[in-house]
Amino acid sequence: MDSGYYAAVAGWVARTQALDTAAANLANAQTPGFRAEREYFRSFLAESQDQQSQVGQAINRLGVIGGSQLSTAQGPMQRTGNPLDLGIDGDGFFAIQTGDGLRFTRDGSFHRSQSGMLVSAAGEPVLSQAKQPISIPPGEIAVGADGALSVAGAVFASAGVFAFPIGTQLKAEGANRYAPPDGAAFAQSQKFALHQGELEGANQDVIQGSLDLLMMQRQAEMMQKALMVFHTDFNKAATEELPRV
Repeated sequence: MDSGYYAAVAGWVARTQALDTAAANLANAQTPGFRAEREYFRSFLAESQDQQSQVGQAINRLGVIGGSQLSTAQGPMQRTGNPLDLGIDGDGFFAIQTGDGLRFTRDGSFHRSQSGMLVSAAGEPVLSQAKQPISIPPGEIAVGADGALSVAGAVFASAGVFAFPIGTQLKAEGANRYAPPDGAAFAQSQKFALHQGELEGANQDVIQGSLDLLMMQRQAEMMQKALMVFHTDFNKAATEELPRV
């Protein structure tokens, strides 16, 4: 069987998966704190490395999508005027205490709950640098670039902005919330500044996202057409040449 068939299969699989990623990125281009996902490639192992046939070697040299990783690119800051909206400029995530455990987000759409706690848009407690819920006293809130929260000049807590070691893969839950791997370590980020009254927009540009989606669609169609050509050739060989053997 022509190794070009395997190349077409690998290409079609890769472009189909990339198309799904591009569509999800574009769909969330207006979601605050959304982190776009970018695909990466790996080898397609049809057989183990120590027992490769000639066909297996041809397949194993082909690249397919190995998965996707969160883009660390900075999203644009958008002014809201809400003093409890916080935008992260730099590294890190806010930590949210949910019923399923800690979750991390770049979406700083916060407000004061009826009980006086700083909570997310879903009403879940936002954690401080000490990894504790934040109780907000009455008065006008001021937020420093370092996360210090104060009323009338008196600091009562610091908003937590946490970073993970390089290579940590966070799992997306919904549009802009992420779950860490079990046992993953995290600590207060040292490279960030908070913007009060602003939210970080998605780090996916609508125009570029549309172009990416269009390109992936065309590439997937090209690979599909290539597969159809090989399929036609195989059928011709089966009906015309095999009976002669």
